[in-house]
Amino acid sequence: MGPDFRKQNGLVPVIVQSFETGRVLMLAYMNEIAWEKTVETGKAHYWSRSRNKLWMKGEESGNVQLVREIAIDCDSDTILLKVDQVGGAACHTGFESCFYRFLRDGLFEVRGTPVFDPREVYKK
Repeated sequence: MGPDFRKQNGLVPVIVQSFETGRVLMLAYMNEIAWEKTVETGKAHYWSRSRNKLWMKGEESGNVQLVREIAIDCDSDTILLKVDQVGGAACHTGFESCFYRFLRDGLFEVRGTPVFDPREVYKK
């Protein structure tokens, strides 16, 4: 039994981890079409809530996610992808992980350095 897309307006949250290190790279959402494309191609596809469209991770940047393992939770309403992150950066800001800001003494500090410059990659 696969993910239950009847819940949450047809979208299921996806936790994305590095297959190699276990580091959480990002959180995204899939609809049924994104799920089918991911399973069919072995490359992570998601539903962009802000752009209201299907997208393959890395279609603009080249930093695709090659899926190595897929798991779903006990309620079938959350997906866990373990991926090989091509290019070393999952975040559109150029960082390895979207989780690069950490709370310390009431303030968020940036840890790490970007792998790429988003202005150069996205030309926006």
